[in-house]
Amino acid sequence: MLLLCYPKCKTCQRAKDWLVQKGYSFDERSITTENPSYEELLVWYSQSGLPLKRFFNTSGHLYKEMQLKNKLADMTEEEQLRLLATDGMLVKRPLMITDKSVLVGFRESEWWLALRQTRAKH
Repeated sequence: MLLLCYPKCKTCQRAKDWLVQKGYSFDERSITTENPSYEELLVWYSQSGLPLKRFFNTSGHLYKEMQLKNKLADMTEEEQLRLLATDGMLVKRPLMITDKSVLVGFRESEWWLALRQTRAKH
């Protein structure tokens, strides 16, 4: 299981604490120093079944600074994925990738359902 986080993000800290408390092991990756590549994002987006907008950190400073709320609708999926790959701060976090699911943002009930279906528990 891979967990992409921003070290200063309180939601990421809550997610990590929750995983540890539930007994799950995971590899952690900083979304700022090792932002997801276009290829990774393409695979994760395809596996997630989520709308691409869910992968954007819509409350982040960079998203607002770039005025992406007004620009995303005019961009192709490829352009959006390539943009996400340019800076980890554009990506919604935490981002958890398991062998069966891709979870964007921390919603305890969603994570609990997804993790019950994976073999990540030790």
